[in-house]
Amino acid sequence: MNPLLGYLQKVLSGDEPPHRVPLPAAVAPSSAVFLVLRRMRTPLVVLIGIYAVSVLGLTLVPGRDAAGSPWSMDFFHAFYFMSYTATTIGFGEIPYAFTDAQRLWVTFCIYLTVIGWAYAIGTLLALVQDRAFRHALAVQRFARKVRRMGEPFFLIAGYGQTGRMLGRSLDALGRRFVVLDIDPSRIDELDLDALHADAPGLAADARNPEHLVLAGLGHRHCDAVIALTNDDEVNLAVTMSAALLRPDVRVVARTVSPSIAERMRAFGTPVIINPFDRFGDYLRVALRSPAAFRLMEWMTGEPGSEIPPRREPPHGRWVICGYGRFGKEIAADLRAEGLEVTIIEPGSPAAEDASIIVGYGTEPAVLERARLTEAVGFVAATNNDVTNLSLVAAVRGINADLYVVARRNDESNARLFDASVADYVLVPAEVISHEVLARTTGPLAARFIEAIPEHGEAWAADLVARLTERCGERVPLLWRVRITPSDTPALAAALAMPDNDVTVEELLRDPRQPEQPLRAVVLAVVRDGKTLRAPPDDYHLAIGDELLLAGRRSARQTLAANLHVAVTREPRRVRHAHGGWLWRRLVRGVR
Repeated sequence: MNPLLGYLQKVLSGDEPPHRVPLPAAVAPSSAVFLVLRRMRTPLVVLIGIYAVSVLGLTLVPGRDAAGSPWSMDFFHAFYFMSYTATTIGFGEIPYAFTDAQRLWVTFCIYLTVIGWAYAIGTLLALVQDRAFRHALAVQRFARKVRRMGEPFFLIAGYGQTGRMLGRSLDALGRRFVVLDIDPSRIDELDLDALHADAPGLAADARNPEHLVLAGLGHRHCDAVIALTNDDEVNLAVTMSAALLRPDVRVVARTVSPSIAERMRAFGTPVIINPFDRFGDYLRVALRSPAAFRLMEWMTGEPGSEIPPRREPPHGRWVICGYGRFGKEIAADLRAEGLEVTIIEPGSPAAEDASIIVGYGTEPAVLERARLTEAVGFVAATNNDVTNLSLVAAVRGINADLYVVARRNDESNARLFDASVADYVLVPAEVISHEVLARTTGPLAARFIEAIPEHGEAWAADLVARLTERCGERVPLLWRVRITPSDTPALAAALAMPDNDVTVEELLRDPRQPEQPLRAVVLAVVRDGKTLRAPPDDYHLAIGDELLLAGRRSARQTLAANLHVAVTREPRRVRHAHGGWLWRRLVRGVR
């Protein structure tokens, strides 16, 4: 039995408690070598046999020396002659001219070796084209790349639409990742993606624990395991394997099934993301506090992208077409806000719920029964993009003032949905990608985003205004700064001096233009385990503080240089090497 599967069975049966098993940094499979030896064994034996018979024959066939005396070729000269003859070099007959008997034997050996080489080369070409051999070579290259990774990386199981979005975002942030996907075409797409860093990928089943180990689950630099396949059972298997084999590694899993989510929670504390439930939460926040929703969009969006202005979702009766998992989540969230909901679903019996209209939403008679002229919002929640687009066009023709939400399932239809008149287009892959990115690259950012609805509309509106003023209309970059002598030597040195305080406003000054603030905002300060969100400009910083900032990439680079600038002392004066403001403060303190 597979040792990893045997261990998992013992844990699940209660015969052995879960613990971190010693895993190799990577598995070095030798299947390619074994396959070559097995397939080439017969051709090699044939070639060796042909050469052995040829050499032996040359030593036995009688010849004559230069004087005409009988002479027999020794093994060395026979092997030497066959070697350069087989390689078509042709040095001639050595050491003496051959007799007719020798030439007849050499002719026979030449044709025999041609047949042997043709057989061997043909077998080799067939082996190179063999799918099993090519897969074995790919596994070896993949294992070697993973084994040589010397920086933290993420293990992504599933490289569909969500995985590609997440991978590109991680690459833009300079984070490494490894991919497992059962579809070879997706691994080919990974190789064709224009990424800044090489991303190892392997076409393999993520349910197999050995494949996860091969992808770096046991690697000391594995930072998190992210299960993003479109099969909830596979995501459950990945969560289980990671929790049992590496309980110290963070696990993020996607699922749309509440029952699968509960089974995942039995294995440690994985981060479980349900895109439909998460969007329902966003919709409730948007209904209660539009500014908070806008701020959450900024915090979870892709850095550098532009979020278009949106209408505020209205209060009143909503119509939902499609009562699957997504439709049920949205209906439950809207009802939780005290709103009336009408549902259109062809497969639900009318007696089940008085608010359900049985029929197809694409039929005019069914839409008329839904009384769209009296509704304020409409959700096209089916799993068919063509149906959702036709629903959007139909309801707009009936009531142009409706707030329309459309679900997009396929990435290839992005242009069509962008050109539609929907107020909000839900893309489950984007919801998952942004949520995973926020939770894996910055736990402090994830906690900040979760706490946004708690602060109310006025607080969120003020912070949005500050972000817009400093960073513009595009999604800012989020990063973390810890004030320590090793991470921020310049700032730590300035704070360590007596009577030398540094405020948030002073921190965000441009050292080249002190009057011009950096295009960044401090979102939160963590001190002694307590978090202060949106600190005022006159807030005094201290050594040990952890800061969450949002801003332009150029502001991050400028601030990083300002925090790490070096001091150069000379007689009668102290000059700062790069003219940083912090070192000017330090210089004044020294004087």
